[in-house]
Amino acid sequence: MAFSEHTGSGPDNLLAAPFPLPGTRRAAVAVAAPGRGPQQWAGAPSAAFDVDGSVVLAYRVRAEQDFNVVARSVDGERFTTLGILTADRLGAAMVERPALVRTGSGVWRLYVSCATPGTKHWWIGVVEAGDPEGLAEAEMRPVFEGDKETAVKDPVIRYDGEHWHAWICCHPLDEPGEEDRMTTAYATSDDGLRWQWHGTALTGRPCEWDARGARLTSILADGRASYDGRATEQENWFERTGLAAPAGAAEGPLIVPLENSPVVDVRYLDILTLPGGGYRIYYEARLPDESHELRTELILPTAAG
Repeated sequence: MAFSEHTGSGPDNLLAAPFPLPGTRRAAVAVAAPGRGPQQWAGAPSAAFDVDGSVVLAYRVRAEQDFNVVARSVDGERFTTLGILTADRLGAAMVERPALVRTGSGVWRLYVSCATPGTKHWWIGVVEAGDPEGLAEAEMRPVFEGDKETAVKDPVIRYDGEHWHAWICCHPLDEPGEEDRMTTAYATSDDGLRWQWHGTALTGRPCEWDARGARLTSILADGRASYDGRATEQENWFERTGLAAPAGAAEGPLIVPLENSPVVDVRYLDILTLPGGGYRIYYEARLPDESHELRTELILPTAAG
């Protein structure tokens, strides 16, 4: 599954294959909202299979305190908590979406988004352990530090068996009060720890529904991707999901939006490809009181129903 091999596919060649979207099958609540009302959120998921076929899920909870949770499920719907990483423990003001990856050697890594206290700056660190249960107590090391002009967070990280690929949400800090703007940058690595940047991969379009920003949330092996977008500053925390596809080999890492409107009203869509075909998806869904819950759907191949 080498993502770089698919950058020449082009959007027109990919439209025939259905993209695994929320609303396709029955939705189950994997993690309930931690409370009622705004800023009571469970979501921002990242999922991976363990060798026994169970699903290991990392996600963010925002309530009175921010924390990341690592949990396990046999059926992909009902989860048992394995560990919690609090913002305080990581020296962060807040935490956001993690990225969970099992390496080729069987080691588990959790890449965590951390807010620098007293600033609008974000950075990404990684913890590593021999099993998911050990991630909560592992020592953090920075891997994407950002700088005084850029906050980095909400990573999507894939290991294709040879190389590491990362899509990082970047927030410019050059204009006070405008830090919610966002684009997605692309980076690669030989070891998942030391990274090389390759520039902006995805950005919003002027006067469109994603004009204020575009945050890649999941990417398939053929290069098609989902992303969160919004048109205005006021839509911060009300992002919706759009679809994108690789622009072509000549365009390098560029991924272009496919639609002139969002395709579904959810955030942080994550996609697990099933070994036998089909998908298990996870996403953050907003409730009428503006709390958020984490939902999942099992999307089997059409022939299997």
